[in-house]
Amino acid sequence: MKAVYLYNHGEPDVLEYGDLEPPLPNDGEIQVRIRAAALNRSDIFTREGWPGLKLQYPHILGGDGAGEVARIGSGPVNFEVGERVVINPSIGCGHCEICLSGRDNLCRDWHLLGETRLGTYAEYVVVPAKNLLKIPGDFPFRSAAASGLVYLTAWHSMVTRGNLQKNERVLIVGASGGVNTASIQVAKHIGAEVIVVGSNEEKLRLAESLGADMLIDRSQDENWSKTAYIMTNKQGVDVVVDNVGAATFPMSMRIARKGGRILTVGNTAGPVFEIDNRYIFGKQLSILGSTMGTAEDFKRVMSLVFDGSLKVVLDRTYPLKDAVQAQKHLARGNQLGKITLDV
Repeated sequence: MKAVYLYNHGEPDVLEYGDLEPPLPNDGEIQVRIRAAALNRSDIFTREGWPGLKLQYPHILGGDGAGEVARIGSGPVNFEVGERVVINPSIGCGHCEICLSGRDNLCRDWHLLGETRLGTYAEYVVVPAKNLLKIPGDFPFRSAAASGLVYLTAWHSMVTRGNLQKNERVLIVGASGGVNTASIQVAKHIGAEVIVVGSNEEKLRLAESLGADMLIDRSQDENWSKTAYIMTNKQGVDVVVDNVGAATFPMSMRIARKGGRILTVGNTAGPVFEIDNRYIFGKQLSILGSTMGTAEDFKRVMSLVFDGSLKVVLDRTYPLKDAVQAQKHLARGNQLGKITLDV
């Protein structure tokens, strides 16, 4: 099979394009013929590596993918060869007490596809049958692939973990990335009021088209937390979605109202920063971390994607062989929506 893979960590040019043996399904697994894959920041982090990360080489990146059932391993599964499917990249063991309780993203033997398992930058990938969802009708492979990780992440963070309620006020730090565009739409679907802090006018226009109620351009207004405070009649916000980290977290704590929640699923600007603890106990803030989501979250949010309630925002697509250029485009941070690979 054709695939993009790496033998060591480093810059995008460590990625190679060539032929590998396709993976074969074991008991309870399915081999999927990938038609479209989507890029995520986790692809960059895995390619660059971090202390303690151990991969088997050649390693294939990519958590998001959609395609057709190609081969079925032994054991009963609710799929047939040729069916169109989308992949849930959050993989629990499926049989421990935590997984059986429906909290599979807390499994001690948890894996993210493309991170610690071979991923979707390839013509074929093998995943547990429980991690597949049938794609209805003629819903595009590209849109299905682009929605999986980001909508699962946004839904679990905001709804399952954050308990977002109708008429609450949400501030989202970031306007155009996959998780942020998904978060805007999930918040509006719930019935919340949404403030978006973006880095330029073009990205903010995208956020507005997705339903954002108030916009702040941080390139023109460095003290955006003060601006948001004035915008909200000095009330602050109930929920802050901050996946940036070091550069923004202190201001996120300032704009949260008493009893507010700060949700984080990542740290694109750096993981280490100081926290003024007076904000946390003085305003009784809750800081909620979230990683991916449960199988039930995936089914629930993807049903909203499939019926058009939530729309996938797409940026550029590249052929699989040009994955290096695709990752460089992602690293620049200028994309408006999801970057995909045509496999």
